Amino acid sequence: MALKVYVDRISQPSRAVLIFCKVNGIAFEEVTVTLSKRQQLTPEFKEINPMGKVPAIVDGRFKLFESHAILIYLSCAFPGVTDHWYPADLSRRAKIHSVLDWHHSDLRRGSALLVFNTVLAPLFGRTPDPQVASEAELLLSKSLSKIESVWLKGNGKFLLGGFKPSIADLSLVCEITQLQLLDEKDRNRILGPHLKVREWLENTRNATNPQFDEVHRPLYMLKTALIKQGVEKFTSKM
Repeated sequence: MALKVYVDRISQPSRAVLIFCKVNGIAFEEVTVTLSKRQQLTPEFKEINPMGKVPAIVDGRFKLFESHAILIYLSCAFPGVTDHWYPADLSRRAKIHSVLDWHHSDLRRGSALLVFNTVLAPLFGRTPDPQVASEAELLLSKSLSKIESVWLKGNGKFLLGGFKPSIADLSLVCEITQLQLLDEKDRNRILGPHLKVREWLENTRNATNPQFDEVHRPLYMLKTALIKQGVEKFTSKM
């Protein structure tokens, strides 16, 4: 049975799993679970992931959710995956785990809450909370500084001084790329002070293209739609 990958490409972790599979030539069936339609909460999907979130995978009879766990499993279960993604060296693996654990406790909290409470909330029938967005931006800015001072130390172009990307690079870069949905002025304010982060984002994108841009296309299309919507709303008031 083919590997099934349950995703919504608007979801940052979903994109990381999809890009990983495509870059490494892993055969899979993509199953779309549309978050804005609350398809992740259906009884059928909760049989796969009782948490009601994407991504999730089904490999034969084996079911797994949480993007970091999925990336680790795919790295180990499919022999064509090159070693730099999840090295056999245990000390290197442990450091990758430390980045991934930090991601969910710091970077993701700031990025996801900021984008949701600035842009995405209305798509889910929710009202944006400016206070939450402001607090999230402060956390995000601190997280970007931590990436530069802790994780991007060394001679390599990637996290932990790597010369090729790991699953940690892919996961964190997809998270930060979600900022594309923000107004350009806001995005530049947040990312502008972080030259090392911006270079690393581009290095990871280049190392995983054309798959990176192909998987991110729905995000870019949503951004275009949001800009058009904003222009129409502005001109209607003139």
